Amino acid sequence: MYKVWNFVTNYSLLLILGAITALIWANIDSASYHAFVEFPIAKDFFIGELHDDGHGHVSRILTLHYLVNDLLMALFFAIAAKEVWEAVILKNGSLRGKKAATPLVATAGGMFGPIFVYLGLAAILGSDTFDAVKNGWAVPTATDIAFSYLVGRIVFGAGHPAVRFLLLLAIADDAAGLVILAVFYPTSELAVQWLLLSIAAAVAVFVLANWLPRKMDRGNELRPNSTWVRQKLGFWPYLIASCLSWYGFMRAGIHPALGLLPIVPTIPHADRAFGIFASAEQHLSDLLNDIEHKLKLPVEVILFFFGLLNAGVEFNAIGDPTWLVLGGLIIGKPLGILVMGAFAAHILKLGLPQGMRTIDLFVIGCVAAIGFTVSLFIASVAFDADVMLGDTPVQAAAKMGALFSFAAAAISIIAGKLCRVEKQNG
Repeated sequence: MYKVWNFVTNYSLLLILGAITALIWANIDSASYHAFVEFPIAKDFFIGELHDDGHGHVSRILTLHYLVNDLLMALFFAIAAKEVWEAVILKNGSLRGKKAATPLVATAGGMFGPIFVYLGLAAILGSDTFDAVKNGWAVPTATDIAFSYLVGRIVFGAGHPAVRFLLLLAIADDAAGLVILAVFYPTSELAVQWLLLSIAAAVAVFVLANWLPRKMDRGNELRPNSTWVRQKLGFWPYLIASCLSWYGFMRAGIHPALGLLPIVPTIPHADRAFGIFASAEQHLSDLLNDIEHKLKLPVEVILFFFGLLNAGVEFNAIGDPTWLVLGGLIIGKPLGILVMGAFAAHILKLGLPQGMRTIDLFVIGCVAAIGFTVSLFIASVAFDADVMLGDTPVQAAAKMGALFSFAAAAISIIAGKLCRVEKQNG
């Protein structure tokens, strides 16, 4: 439990602090808060939000919000992508083989369930509500890995097979979330030819800094070329490639926070995965894990500013989108994971981990309903800040639903008691 708490304090407490600060600030002095969020760092810049001055001149303005959400959050998503990549490709990866089949099917339920509930409830509320909120269908599909894993261990105990099942589901959910962001939420008109820059950067850095030195060292146990590249060049080739890839995503109209994803698989990595919370990863010296270790402190600070710049919602913004997001998470997640997980286990005969019951799927769904970080991020890109539903700003109301999803922690503990979960701390 200490290791999990250490991870949460490293990556989540500053995020929560930023979110709480934003909530207090926005409700005390909304004008100064929003002026801070949209503070222009540079005008007529080569990166930033597109701005039309009304006279036909379109320029880019680098605001504080853009700097954090579109540029710096790319480092956070790179770490998430690193965990997904290791889980899929490496020996002992948690998303490889039959052991991952049931969690993957349950993940589909954990995404389609919230979408069905969100859009279904929106349709019941009427066409005006549905039209205003329909673009936010992906907001309740997210699962916050760190908090759901922490709550899962509280509910099930560290040794329960449901905890590992939950972690597999959360990692797969994050992978699907990255795809959704890239495909369904472009930041501007698509110009896919710019993706060639990202692809070229990834191929070039893989060939020149990874594949070629290893090929030249084949048969030589001293590995002089690979050692020279690692010691003399380090992460710099990958940093340059990352900048080019990020710029390619931005110009292509795909959310640039995903711009480092093509580079992550090109970085030399360990030959087996130990798991996202495994203490063994702290001692790995391959370049990919070394970069992750170096990013630890910067990402902590970035997450603080992400919370500060995105969670500043006024309490009077609570409205229909709030309850739709919350309903998608609290109702759709547990039901979707239970139905699809049971379908995979019993109809498709894929089975459940030994020691895990079918009803445990429902409790896992309750834990996975904590959306928070990625839900906040999707809400910020799904809706323009000026879109209104009556007197309610839709983006702010949807963000409030993401913040309220912390209620899933209490619901999970109650569900665990009602479903008679036997904690296993071995």
